Formats: sequence, structure tokens, C-alpha cells
Amino acid sequence: MLDVTAAHEIADDARARANVVRLAAAQALTGANSAVIFATGAIVGATLAPDMSFATVPISMYVVGLAAGTLPTGAISRRFGRRVAFVIGTGLGTLTGLLGSFAILHGSFALFCIATFLGGLYGSVAQSYRFAAADGASAAYRPKAVSWVMAGGVFAGVLGPQLVQWTMDVWQPYLFAFSFLVQAAVALIAMGIVAGVDMPKPAPADLHGGRPLFTIVTQPRFVAAALCGVISYPMMNLVMTSAPLAMKMCGLSVSDSNFGIQWHIVAMYGPSFFTGTLIARLGAPKVVAAGLLLEAGAAGIGLSGLTAMHFWATLAVLGVGWNFSFIGASALVLETHRPQERNKVQAFNDFLVFGMMAIGSFSSGQLLANYGWSAVNLVVFPPVILGLVALSLVSWARRRRARLDAAMGEFPDAV
Repeated sequence: MLDVTAAHEIADDARARANVVRLAAAQALTGANSAVIFATGAIVGATLAPDMSFATVPISMYVVGLAAGTLPTGAISRRFGRRVAFVIGTGLGTLTGLLGSFAILHGSFALFCIATFLGGLYGSVAQSYRFAAADGASAAYRPKAVSWVMAGGVFAGVLGPQLVQWTMDVWQPYLFAFSFLVQAAVALIAMGIVAGVDMPKPAPADLHGGRPLFTIVTQPRFVAAALCGVISYPMMNLVMTSAPLAMKMCGLSVSDSNFGIQWHIVAMYGPSFFTGTLIARLGAPKVVAAGLLLEAGAAGIGLSGLTAMHFWATLAVLGVGWNFSFIGASALVLETHRPQERNKVQAFNDFLVFGMMAIGSFSSGQLLANYGWSAVNLVVFPPVILGLVALSLVSWARRRRARLDAAMGEFPDAV
């Protein structure tokens, strides 16, 4: 019996590895979508908007799309399968590029905002790649699968900025118009890749099986996992989006800012090559805690000085902290649901994370403008402390339960 089980796990992991390769490639190409929007959104917005105060609205619309697409992505995946959701997402990515290019050529701010919103919907589908990589994999391989897919972001950090650099001046005087057209082509390539992902349509029994969502998301372990995700991603986004403007306010050059953001992206995704191994060896809670502490450390560096080196160090440490805390929190979410519950639970988790990001994206500029760079960094500490407390309480409760069950001669119930 054990040999049969082991054989099934080996076969499942072989399929999961093949999917990981495709999903990591798709992650790299999809990352070009967000990189183009973040690199150009405020500049194009300042050109097209009726007032300079609306310049960052296109980027905020991207984040709103990111939040708005999470629950529909889960519903489509649950009803028709993940592959259908992925193809729809890449289709939206293609539409993002086409509409964005058209909006720039015709000077339409409203259409450009719609384009970036669609880009956010595409991004929300891509966020489920990390969870999809774990589908059907053994418990030991799941954290590694999540981590390797996220590693695709390293290439996105190189591809996206270079795509903009190579294409931004092609259709003068319409800056970035050709960049969005090329982004549409990249999304089409991603569509071909995700169409080959081996993820069958859910069985009919899975459509209505499982526990109610409320029962699952009120588990202390899910609450802690979701809370840490809600803290790690929005806090990273708050500091990252504020840093370029803060550097400009401190008299630093655009080149200094670009260098910092580039290495921030590398730091965000580079550790993914070994984060999964750390989670498998140390456990997700410890890796999440380390990530949250690194985010707090990044804020401390930001408070310690205003030189280019201080900003670069802040962004680099922040990226590594986000990697540990967000991937670790994602691995914790995988421990809280059964296979037939995965789509609704994962979608709800991402809705919480990106919904909070959407709220924060509209307030980050005001926080920096009204209270300064120090305030941006100080905001990081209270949520990080809350996340560490939640992790500690859940871990303590789990150890206590394990001791009680061991004393009674029982094993802890599997989730």
C-alpha cells in the first residue's frame, strides 16, 4: 500500500514539475505587464490627465483591478478549471496592451485608466499561478513549487524595464505607445504557454464539496496566514511606491531611483530559488516571521538616512523580506484547506491581500506628501508587530494541542 502511495506521489510531483516550468515562464512574461504599467503609468498619466494630481490614478486603477479580479478568478477556476482562467487572464493582458497603445495615440486618459484596470485583472489571474503550481503535488514539494514559480519574477524584473527601454521612442511623439503594443504581444506568448498547463477540469463532486468558506477562513491558522499576507504585501508596496518620489524630493537623480527599483525587484524574486527549501526545512511560520522582521529592518534603514545608499539598502532588504513573508504566508494558506476547497479559499485570501493594497495605493502618495518619508517607514512597524504576535499565538496553540494529543495517545487532526 505504501509503495502504491509513493508511486502516486512521484507521478503527481512529475506533473507538478512540468507545470512549474510553464507557470514560472508565464510568471516572467506576466511580470512584464505590471513592469510596463508601473514604469510608464505615472508618466503617461501626467501627460494625459486633466490635472497633475491625477497622474498616479492609472497605477491605482491597476491595483484596483488586481483586487477586483481575485474572486472571479477563483470562481472561474472552480467551475471550468485553472487553465481556462489562465487563458482568459492572458487575453485580458493582450487587451491591456492594445487599449493602452490606442489610448496614448488618441490622448484619452479615461481609456488609459481602463487599460491599466484590465492589466490589474490580468495580474490577479497571474497571482494564482503560485497556488496552481502546488495542485496535486506532495506536501513536501508544495512550498518548493510555489517558490519556483515566484522565481519567474526575477526575469520579469529584467524583461519589463528593458522592454520599455527598447520601445518607448519608436512611435514619436507618442511616448510608450509602441511599448504597450509589444506588451500585448508578450501576453499572447504567455497565452500559448499557459494553454499547455496540465490541469484537468475539476470533477463534478469538487464543485459543491468541502466546508463552508466561513468555517475555513475563521480557523486561527488561516487568520494568521491571511493577516501576514495582508501585512507583507501592502507594506512592501507602500514603501516601494513611495521611494522613487521620496528620492526625488531628497534631490537624488532618476538614475538613482531606477537603480534602486531594479535591485528591489531582483531582491523580491531572487530568494525564491531557495525560499521553498527553507520553508520545507524550518517551517512556514519561521520563514514568515523572518520576512516580517526584514521588512521592519528595511523601514529602520529608511529612517536612518537619506542618501542613495540608504534608499537602495531599504529597497533591497524590503524585497527579501517580502519574498520570505509572502511566499511563507502562501504556503501557510495551503495548509488550511482541502483540495476541493482550494479555489475559493485561495481567491478569498488574495482578495484580502490585494483589496488592502488597493486601499493603500490611494493613500501612499498623501502620506508621503503630508508627513514625509519617515512617516512612511514608521507605518510599517505596528502591522509587523501584529503579524508576529498572531504567528506566535497560533504556533503556541498548535504546539499545546500536539502535546495534549500526544499525552492522550492521539495524533493531531490533519486540516
